Amino acid sequence: MGHLQKALDLLFQRVGHMVQVSRVYQSPSMGFSGEDFLNAVAYLQTDMTPEAVMQELLSIERDLGRNRLAPGSQTQRSTAGGTSQSADRQYSSRTIDLDLLAYGDLILDTEDLTLPHPRIQNRLFVLQPFMDVAPEWVHPELGLNFSALLAQCPDSNPPKPIAQWLKNPLSAYDFTALRYLAIEGNIGAGKTSLAQMIARDFNGKLILERFADNPFLPQFYQDPERYAFALEMSFLADRFQQLAEQSAQYDLFSDLIITDYDRYKSLIFAKITLTPAEFDLYQKFFHQMHRDLPRPQVYVYLAQSTERLLDNIKRRGRSYEQSIDADYLQKIHSGYLTHLNSETHQGKVIRIDLNDLDFVNRRSDYLKILDLITKHTA
Repeated sequence: MGHLQKALDLLFQRVGHMVQVSRVYQSPSMGFSGEDFLNAVAYLQTDMTPEAVMQELLSIERDLGRNRLAPGSQTQRSTAGGTSQSADRQYSSRTIDLDLLAYGDLILDTEDLTLPHPRIQNRLFVLQPFMDVAPEWVHPELGLNFSALLAQCPDSNPPKPIAQWLKNPLSAYDFTALRYLAIEGNIGAGKTSLAQMIARDFNGKLILERFADNPFLPQFYQDPERYAFALEMSFLADRFQQLAEQSAQYDLFSDLIITDYDRYKSLIFAKITLTPAEFDLYQKFFHQMHRDLPRPQVYVYLAQSTERLLDNIKRRGRSYEQSIDADYLQKIHSGYLTHLNSETHQGKVIRIDLNDLDFVNRRSDYLKILDLITKHTA
């Protein structure tokens, strides 16, 4: 059991979000006389290619003491839940055997990887735990669901579930008490990406700012003085409407809401773009509109250097943003700092420096952020 749990932990850290873990099943050793096998299946979501996932599985095996290279043999394709085989087909016991059984409905046949695994349908100790985590899955090549696969399986040794359960590593991140999380930051800081990832992993209701539909935004970057008030008022109205409608549809005592902006974003940007007289008028509208809306329990601010922000903006390629300069971004950052240091927050504020992190491309960095949020919401 210890090796299985360590393997799950490493899969979660290196491959992706662990949606579900099956029960652990015990079955007789196959092909040699030895201790019974313990088998389980994990259902993960990942952005990695199947080839990259397979390489991570092999790496985890090595880290846990497995060596697929027997003397005088060559590396073999993994056997689904079965025994380890060398080139002369001698079976042996091993610490861990990780197999990529399927990758959605992908059909793949290369020198190093076949998907779905070619022996899924021949092993009850694979089919049973697989069905635990993905009961609706249909074999994309055979066109058979689990009922049909089980009925046709030639294996005559059904596995037995044991009393011990494996722990899903996701349970270490306890968001059960969190109902409203707002993620903020400068333009290009990664607010939307992080909000989407957390909402996916914790089944949260995602509310994203609808900037793409704002007709004044491209015009503002071309002529800020002319379109600033129209832009800020349109954002104010849209943000209010969105937060009011979405919060009314969900129970803040049971549903997790995650947004990629906070209401006070309106004041921060308006303070920079509007004249003093316009801003005074704008504040009156803001406070009147937002006084009864719920506030986030936790406010995450993502900080990046101006140089990285400009690079992020350039790489994402929105034409109307390419004229944004460093001075404008610095003013926005200063506005956020003033807001964060004020007493307007009723929830917890978490400031995260992203200058040495890449949570989109490095899962370990993403987990560091989850650690920070969990630590501050405990």
